[in-house]
Amino acid sequence: MSKVIMRLNELSCPSCMAKIEAAMTTTKGVANAKVLFNASKVKAEFDENVVSADELISKVEKLGYPVLSSKVTVV
Repeated sequence: MSKVIMRLNELSCPSCMAKIEAAMTTTKGVANAKVLFNASKVKAEFDENVVSADELISKVEKLGYPVLSSKVTVV
């Protein structure tokens, strides 16, 4: 399992947090995902054999939440 931490440009409301968490947790290969509203961060644990960090970043951005590329950490 790998982990990715994404810093988002901004989260404007708690429903944004729920929307991102729902999209991430229903993605095949994602074991768990957590959005930290006050820090504007998304943390996800995923199976890199099923889904890549780039695919997860793309999924968040397609929801309308820009990811700050300089603030992405993959472990």
